[in-house]
Amino acid sequence: MTAAPTAEILLFRDEFAEDFDRLNREWLTRFFTVEPLDEEYLRNPRGKILAPGGEIFVAVLEGEVVGTCAAVPEGAGTFELAKLAVAPKAQGRGLGRLLVQRVIDFARERGARRIVLWSASRLGPALRIYEAAGFVHTPFAPPAPYADADVYMTLELHGRPATA
Repeated sequence: MTAAPTAEILLFRDEFAEDFDRLNREWLTRFFTVEPLDEEYLRNPRGKILAPGGEIFVAVLEGEVVGTCAAVPEGAGTFELAKLAVAPKAQGRGLGRLLVQRVIDFARERGARRIVLWSASRLGPALRIYEAAGFVHTPFAPPAPYADADVYMTLELHGRPATA
């Protein structure tokens, strides 16, 4: 029996911009609508995410970008986990978990104290990934930055990452 190919998690490069836009736009239009804040991130990931000190991670499987996740700076000591997207054909391989963990590791490496995220209760598989990674549901006072967001989760980071 042959093992399934493993994905490589890479840092964003400009050549991945179209894939970042495509993967996120696909799931957004399937479940919701593409909102103005989404457009800002998708059209200008370098300016809106990377330049302020964030990062975008991409999952590459057999030469194809099949997943993305971003760490967006949200002020002193806080990052937002945003734009988690995995192509339907690549789901079920643990790529979402790998991408979320890479954002957590990145935030720890940057000395962040907290990671926050906005989601929607109808995105059960994503919520299970976040919960398994240690995020907790946290009450919030509307308005949320996205019209369809009804879930706010936080992960308090304690200490530095363990070294191997």
